[in-house]
Amino acid sequence: MDVKIADSWKHQLKDEFEKPYFQELTQFVKSEYKSHTIYPPGRDIFNAFDHCPFDEVKVVIIGQDPYHGPGQANGLCFSVRKDIRMPPSLVNIFKEIQSDLGKPIPQDGDLQRWAGQGVLLLNATLTVRASSPGSHQKKGWENFTDAVIKKISEKKTNVVFLLWGAYAQKKGELIDRSKHRVFASAHPSPFSVDRGFFGNKHFSKTNEHLRSKGIQEIDW
Repeated sequence: MDVKIADSWKHQLKDEFEKPYFQELTQFVKSEYKSHTIYPPGRDIFNAFDHCPFDEVKVVIIGQDPYHGPGQANGLCFSVRKDIRMPPSLVNIFKEIQSDLGKPIPQDGDLQRWAGQGVLLLNATLTVRASSPGSHQKKGWENFTDAVIKKISEKKTNVVFLLWGAYAQKKGELIDRSKHRVFASAHPSPFSVDRGFFGNKHFSKTNEHLRSKGIQEIDW
């Protein structure tokens, strides 16, 4: 099956694209785009992979669903286009970066600048119906993103995984912690941010780990 995804990922995941669940998922997603408003736009479904080649992955941040409001989702978890108002979770992420590293909160929420430095911004589910969070869960995307995490865990070393909230932490069971560094905390959502996201210092801790392994730090 020919999937439009960056070549480095196509090479790593080619077996996954031939599995029955992925064929069924593809048919489901195509039918959803024909009959409903679906986010992100079809061209952006694999944006996280297209902007962060497999060989360059240093950090993985795991989200859940794409944003489900008009114009928000751009294929990178927690990220929005430059002209879109930042959602509360993303504002809280920038507040923690400001507290942790002293960096000012940026003017926009487009995290493509992180992806270009080796941060894979991976949602567990890569599509969603407008105004209907969770609507594309349990259709096959979770199998695919599990396979992505397993592949990174198996084939790479010294990757930092940032797991925010219970959902992302469950995905963390797939990571070989003898080879990789995992930081977990509460989710940056306004409902949970004060339960351990603020003050987690994940951004400085990530850079400390990368530096200790001789890997270029991330300019958050």
